[in-house]
Amino acid sequence: MPNIKSAVKRVKVSEKKTLRNNMIKSATKTAIKKYEEANENKDPNTVELLNAAKKQIDHACSKGVIKKNTASRKKSRLDKKLAVEKTATKKTAAKAKTAKKEPAKKADEE
Repeated sequence: MPNIKSAVKRVKVSEKKTLRNNMIKSATKTAIKKYEEANENKDPNTVELLNAAKKQIDHACSKGVIKKNTASRKKSRLDKKLAVEKTATKKTAAKAKTAKKEPAKKADEE
């Protein structure tokens, strides 16, 4: 423990800031995990959870817990995950449609 008053105060302040930063980091990680889980399970409220995760990332950025570029990168990757899920769903739906049409064409040829 430091002897100088200003050093004592610095220790107290840094402890408070560390607790606040850890709370914000934890809330951000939780929001991201909830979104990723919903995205995997194809829940209907995935977009709402994405917006909540982005908001939490922006909050962490504004408080200085993460840097601006880190926040931007994280949000971009979350957007990509949602886009991949949507395109994968569209591709499987398109394949299913073409699979249904192909046997009908073969039956007509015979």
